[in-house]
Amino acid sequence: MLLTIAFVLIALWLVGLIIFPVLGLFIHVLLIIAVIMILMRVIKGK
Repeated sequence: MLLTIAFVLIALWLVGLIIFPVLGLFIHVLLIIAVIMILMRVIKGK
């Protein structure tokens, strides 16, 4: 579940870079959240 949310956030970030460059800050925050969630999952080993 957590990994799915992370991938969705990364996909939204990529779409945001292409379509909405003005919203770059918000999209980058989503990317950071996605990366943190992936790292938490890897560290927990689940």
